[in-house]
Amino acid sequence: MLNMVFLTNSWLSSFDQPSLCIAVAVLLHYFLLAAFTWMCLESVHFYLALVKVFNVYVPKYILKCCIAGWGIPAIVISIVLTVNKDFYGNGSHSETNPFSNFCWIQENVVFYISVVAYVFLIFLMNTAMFITVLLQINSVKSRTQKRSRIWKR
Repeated sequence: MLNMVFLTNSWLSSFDQPSLCIAVAVLLHYFLLAAFTWMCLESVHFYLALVKVFNVYVPKYILKCCIAGWGIPAIVISIVLTVNKDFYGNGSHSETNPFSNFCWIQENVVFYISVVAYVFLIFLMNTAMFITVLLQINSVKSRTQKRSRIWKR
C-alpha cells in the first residue's frame, strides 16, 4: 500500500483538492510508519526465536503484533491530525510542471518528530536486537567449541 500511495501521490495532488491531498498525505505517512513498525516487530520476533528460544509463550501473539503493527502508526497519525490537520498538504516544487506537486507533511518540525525520530528509534531498537542476537549466537558457538574440545580429550 505504501508503494501504491507513493506512486499515485503526484497524480492525485494534481487535482488541487485540499481534502484529497490531506487524505493521500495521511495514508502515505501511515503506511510508511506501519512498514517501519512491522520491521521492528520482525526484529523482536527474531530476538524471541533465537535468544529466548524456550519458555516463550505469549498469549495471542499474532493479535498483539497486529495491534502494535497497525495501531502505533495510527496513534502517531491521530496525534498529528488532532494537533493540526493542515500539517499535511500539497508541496509544490515547480510552477511549470503540475506533476511536481506532492502531498506530504508540510511542517519541518512535524516531519522530524513523526518520521525521522520514529525511524531513528526503530533503527536503534533493531540494532540492539541484532547485537543481542549476534552475542547469543557467538556464546552458543563458543560453548559448542568448548564441548567439542572436551569430548576430543
